[in-house]
Amino acid sequence: MSAGAAAAGAAVMPRMSWASPMGLPIGIQLYTVGKPLEDDPAGTLKQLAAIGYREVESAGPLKKATAKELRAMLDDAGLKCPSAHLRLTEPELGPLFDEAKTLGATYAVSSVLRSFDFLKPKPGGPPPDMAHLPPLPPMGLDGFKKTAEQMNEVGRKAKAAGLQYAYHNHNFEFEKMPDGSPGYDVLVKESDPELVKFEIDCGWMVIAGYDPVAYFTKYPGRFRMLHIKDFTARKPTTDLIGPDRPSGRDLGKGFVDYRPIFAAGKTAGIEHIFVEQEMPFPVSRMESAKVDFAYLEKFS
Repeated sequence: MSAGAAAAGAAVMPRMSWASPMGLPIGIQLYTVGKPLEDDPAGTLKQLAAIGYREVESAGPLKKATAKELRAMLDDAGLKCPSAHLRLTEPELGPLFDEAKTLGATYAVSSVLRSFDFLKPKPGGPPPDMAHLPPLPPMGLDGFKKTAEQMNEVGRKAKAAGLQYAYHNHNFEFEKMPDGSPGYDVLVKESDPELVKFEIDCGWMVIAGYDPVAYFTKYPGRFRMLHIKDFTARKPTTDLIGPDRPSGRDLGKGFVDYRPIFAAGKTAGIEHIFVEQEMPFPVSRMESAKVDFAYLEKFS
């Protein structure tokens, strides 16, 4: 390609973000822009690309597009989808793995492996207000051990389908066990390192009172992806729902310090990073996506 052609191509492409935290392209979890994405999938993806995002992580099926149609929209927007969040509590995982591969994903990720069916909105009704629901019951040591067994089984099925399974955390995994350690450590220790990798949601881990950098050191080679998230400063909590559920903030507007996380992540084997934000959104989901990208650009 001539220098002139290259310059012309650069002029019509959205600004690139390869020089970013840990030298990785900046990605976004599509949960962050859920409503805009449902309303206008193709337009929203193009807006994300125009902001500068180069990768996305899917958040489940869309009402207005099949996986094949979404893949075409991603291709049209110039976006890659290396990771897919899937409802891996379903009895039949084959169709979910097929969906992930259609999107181009190599990672099949469980957002949670607990049942949250009670949070489904009633037909025609609004989504439940998680701050006004009772807290989740504790899982206990036996619950975490059973979850680790389930993770290994999901990991075996994902491997057979040509995918790598990864577990994504919230804050409830840091429930204290009888020996004082968090339940998350049970999940890491009792899952097969080859079948199960981890996606650290840094915001949820930090709000529970734990440090991603310490986990990089404690369990080397287990972590492949990060969610970049911020919360309003508050005392540590493992409540995902209920009155102690933490409140989301735009990146840089909360209390999570990402400088040491990014510095350590460069040698920890992290392959992908995804912005993810919890409610409330100060202006709109798309405006928060812009603020979050700008925050990560500062680490270039």
